[in-house]
Amino acid sequence: MLKKFLTLLTIGLVIFTLTSRATCEVEQKQNAEMAKEDLYSQIELFSYALTTIQSEYVDEQKPKDLIYGALKGMLSALDPHSQFLDPDDYKELKTETQGKFGGLGIEISIRDGILTVITPLEDTPAWKAGIKAGDRIVKIEDELTKDLTLSEAVKKLRGAPGTQVKITVLREDEFKIHNFTITREIIHVQDVKDVQILEDKIGYIRLVEFREDSHKEFKAGLDKLKADGADSLIIDLRNNPGGLLNVAIKITEEFIAAGEIIVSTKGRREAQNTVTKSSNSTKDFVDWPLVVLINEGSASGSEILAGALKDNHRAIILGTKSFGKGSVQSVIPLPDGSGLRLTTSKYFTPSGQSIHGIGIHPDVEVKPIAREAEKKEEQEADIEKIFNDVQKQQSQEPGKLAVSQKEAEARKKLLDDNQVQSALSVIKGIRVYRQFLKGT
Repeated sequence: MLKKFLTLLTIGLVIFTLTSRATCEVEQKQNAEMAKEDLYSQIELFSYALTTIQSEYVDEQKPKDLIYGALKGMLSALDPHSQFLDPDDYKELKTETQGKFGGLGIEISIRDGILTVITPLEDTPAWKAGIKAGDRIVKIEDELTKDLTLSEAVKKLRGAPGTQVKITVLREDEFKIHNFTITREIIHVQDVKDVQILEDKIGYIRLVEFREDSHKEFKAGLDKLKADGADSLIIDLRNNPGGLLNVAIKITEEFIAAGEIIVSTKGRREAQNTVTKSSNSTKDFVDWPLVVLINEGSASGSEILAGALKDNHRAIILGTKSFGKGSVQSVIPLPDGSGLRLTTSKYFTPSGQSIHGIGIHPDVEVKPIAREAEKKEEQEADIEKIFNDVQKQQSQEPGKLAVSQKEAEARKKLLDDNQVQSALSVIKGIRVYRQFLKGT
C-alpha cells in the first residue's frame, strides 16, 4: 500500500514539474511575443513621427540627418557613456590613440546630468590652471553644457596645440563660479611616478593612469623598491581616472595569490558575465603590508584595483570615496560606417559589490588638509626647478645632483601630505599587529 502511494506521489510530482515547466515556457514565449508586438507598435509610432516631420516641417530635412539625430537621442537617453558615433566620430575613436591632439588633460564624465571633471591629469594644462576633481563644467566658450553629450563636450575641449579654450566651472564645496582660459597642449602622461622609500622601509608608488606600459613600469618600480630594502608599500591612486582594464588586472595580480577573484562583469547576456581571477605565480609581493590611497578622482581601473585589494583583505584603503565609474562599454560597428558605443555590462568587486555610481568606500576615511601656502609653494617649486636645471647643466656628473634634489623635494612634499602620513601610520600598525600574532 505504501509502495503504491509513493509511486503515485512520484508520478504526480513528475507531472506537476513537467506541467510547471511547460507553463513557464508558454509564459516566456507569450512575454517575448508581447515584447515584440510592443516594439513593433513603437516602431510604427516612430515611423509615423518621421514621415510627419518629413512632410510637415518648415524646412526639408534629409532622412539620414533625421535618423542620425534620433539615434543620438536614443543612445544619450540610456546613460552618459553610451553614444551614437557617426562615421567621422567612429573613425576618430578607432584612430585617436595613434595620433596626437591638443587637449587640456582632464578626464570628464556626466554625473547627475552635469558635465563633471573626474580628475585633471598631473602636469597638464588643466592641472596647472587649477582645475580640480569634482568641478562641474557649466560653460565651454560661453555655451552652456547642459544639453551636450559627452562626445560633443570632448570635441569642444580638444583642439590644435597652442590654441585656447575658455571654460566656466562650478566648485560645489565652495559654491563659487570659476573662469579659466587654458591653452591646449599635446598631452604626455608619465604613468608611474615618485618611486621611492619614504621612511622605515616603506615604499611609495604613484600610479597616474593605466596605459599599455603601466604594468611594466610599475613592476620595475616594485623591483627597485625591493632591491632598496622596502618590505611594505603605499600605492597612490588619487586622481587616477583609470584606463586599460587588462593593465589594472595585471597590476592587481602582483599582490593577490593565484585563484583569488579580482573583478567580475555582469550583463544581460551570459557571454557578458565574466569572472577574472589572479594567475600570480611569483608571490614576490603577496605578503607585503599595503595601503592604497584613493579620492573622488579615482575611477574605473583604480576602483577595480582598490576594490580587489580591499575585498581580498590585501590592503587598507585610505582617503575619500572614489568616483564610481564601473560600467563596461562595447563599440559595435554599423553597416554605413557609423557605430554604437554601448554600455553592455558593469564591474563588480570580488565580494559582488557594484562599483558603478557607488564607488569604493575607504576603510579609513581621511580627508585632505589643504595647505594655505599652496600657490606660494608652487611658485617656489618652479623657481627651484629652474635652479636645478641650471645646476644640472653645470654639474660634472650631469643630472645626478638635480635628480637627488628632486627626489628629496618630492619626499618632503609627500611626508607633509596628511593622507600619506596616515598611510605610514597604518602600515606601522600592521607591522606591530603581525609581530603580535607571531608572539601568540
